[in-house]
Amino acid sequence: MTLSPIRKIFEGIADRRQMFRLFDRHAQRPNRWQCDDSALYRGEWFEIGEAEHDYMFEVLPPYFMRGEMFATREFLTDSITSVFFTLRIDGRTRYFHTYCDLADKGSTERMRAAILERETRPVRAMTREERLEHIWSSTHDDYRGYAGERWPEAMRGRRTVMLYGGVEGTFLKLLDELTRSEIAAKLPVQLRVLPDSIAA
Repeated sequence: MTLSPIRKIFEGIADRRQMFRLFDRHAQRPNRWQCDDSALYRGEWFEIGEAEHDYMFEVLPPYFMRGEMFATREFLTDSITSVFFTLRIDGRTRYFHTYCDLADKGSTERMRAAILERETRPVRAMTREERLEHIWSSTHDDYRGYAGERWPEAMRGRRTVMLYGGVEGTFLKLLDELTRSEIAAKLPVQLRVLPDSIAA
């Protein structure tokens, strides 16, 4: 499973419980720690509240502080760590958690630009990819996973979610193969009505 480009993984403001779940939403991945999983995390971001931002700032001294951002000392992988942003958007101060690769000198600036571009769009909307990432992020661990040995070899390692099939009961389906109606059924009501957005 390879992800990587900059992507929003949760719609709305994550509370403390959600924030800690989102920090390692790939915890169930197969062969954890046996290979470089940097691409799973690099580029992920989501919004948090001021209290969550301040809590993370006070946990440990930052690895670095620069204007509107700080990075944590605990690296997820060799060069990927949490970078927290405080950004002024449309007259409001907002807070974001991101995973940046500090070996890539421009990663924090690109992340900041991507968040500002995404959050200053005139119409609130979501791309298909954002809907799928929100579903993955908000689904309980018992109802999401990765395609294993029972799946055809080409599908193994891809993300799966549990769906309810009416008379047939529940079944697993690949996350990236969900239909529009299945996506709508898995999203909270307030997100179902958002229009589609074209990724920038």
